[in-house]
Amino acid sequence: MVFSSLLFMFLYFVVVLALYFLIPNRKYRNIVLCVCSLLFYGWGEPSFIVLMIFSILLNYTAGMLVERFRSNKKKCKAVLVSSIAVNLLLLGIFKYTGFIFDTLKSFLPILRSYATPIIPLPIGISFYTFQAMSYVIDVYRNDTTVQRNPVYFGTYVALFPQLIAGPIVRYKDIAAQLVDRRENIDDFASGVKLFTIGLAKKVLIANQMASLWQYLREGSATNGVLGSWTGLIAFSLQIYFDFCGYSEMAIGLGRMFGFEFLKNFNYPYISKSITEFWRRWHISLSTWFREYVYIPLGGNRKGLSRTLINTAIVWSLTGLWHGASWNFVLWGAYFGLIIMIEKLFLLKYLERIPKFLAHIYALLLVIFGWLLFDFTDTKQLGSFAASLFTGCGAGLISHEAFVYIIAYMPILIAAIIASTPLFKNLYDRYKGRAWCRWAEVVLILAALVLCTASLVAGGYNPFIYFKF
Repeated sequence: MVFSSLLFMFLYFVVVLALYFLIPNRKYRNIVLCVCSLLFYGWGEPSFIVLMIFSILLNYTAGMLVERFRSNKKKCKAVLVSSIAVNLLLLGIFKYTGFIFDTLKSFLPILRSYATPIIPLPIGISFYTFQAMSYVIDVYRNDTTVQRNPVYFGTYVALFPQLIAGPIVRYKDIAAQLVDRRENIDDFASGVKLFTIGLAKKVLIANQMASLWQYLREGSATNGVLGSWTGLIAFSLQIYFDFCGYSEMAIGLGRMFGFEFLKNFNYPYISKSITEFWRRWHISLSTWFREYVYIPLGGNRKGLSRTLINTAIVWSLTGLWHGASWNFVLWGAYFGLIIMIEKLFLLKYLERIPKFLAHIYALLLVIFGWLLFDFTDTKQLGSFAASLFTGCGAGLISHEAFVYIIAYMPILIAAIIASTPLFKNLYDRYKGRAWCRWAEVVLILAALVLCTASLVAGGYNPFIYFKF
């Protein structure tokens, strides 16, 4: 699998770039992207290409039918509802069958003698399903024009830079780019830089935080209070740099081909409320739920009670979107409840207190929330949660945990600093100077070499969001 990462960077991607730019006629370049993206998706599991092609044809046809029946509101709505139902049915079958069956087992003893069906989860199905649905919905709303070219639409759904772990790209945001985009040297260089930065966040930071977290996660009974909190902080940094890193890699790759995807992260750990945090974290998912669930339900336009109900619905769905397990349901309910409390009264008080106190409040709740996110076993969850406050008899910190944490302290401190805008602000201040431009080139090359060396020497550590 490590070899697969290197194959992608130094063989597959290089070949795709060469094929893409060797074709002089721009309208044929989407054919290259569409075919290569499907091949990329089928690299790990060829049979899932069929599912991807079905999704493309389903939503392409739905968009065409919506446009055809535009004057007949009843037929138009029937097409929309049917397409959404089939999309959600496919998502439900592949992602939630086992979860639903296990849940029914607990209520219906007659089912306990049957084995839970195991259905392989297609990588990135949650991402590309939501993308495809957004297209049909936007065509229905007249928020975008219908795409009559199936290759262009296939390129949108299957586009490999962000196919398997986001960001979720809405069709209307790149509709014009699919038809007419202009690649240039400056954008290409910017894309290379952003891709390398994202790769460094994943390989050089997230993977190191994963090693620290795994050690302290497994030793929760002997970590001590500080050891367990350090582990949870490490996981908070791991999931941020893992997912933010992938998003930046995807945006960088897209930019090399002339696409401009919207930003997916905006330094969420500097937030001073949970409401602000979710405006900065996984922005494309929050935007999707706001545009296609929260606002259609009435948003905050129908009184406080309806606003709270709509918020509860959105966060229940957000939890389930992340995974077919009760810990994700609990995680969604946790953040949904906090946001409802903030809407009711807490936000106005957070605006009045010193900013550092509001920041601590948000960080503590977010970090504890990641505990709910990571543990699917309720007993392990309870045991680790207890160690955060009691140390489980190990006191403040055990000698073993202390020694292990000290070894990771430099990268831990660097990760904490890198999760803030400090480096960006310094770069923005000096980027116009010649020495800064040269330093930037040297650092990017050094990061690429270090990442390659780390991938060759290290074990396989996949992106967390691949499983969603």
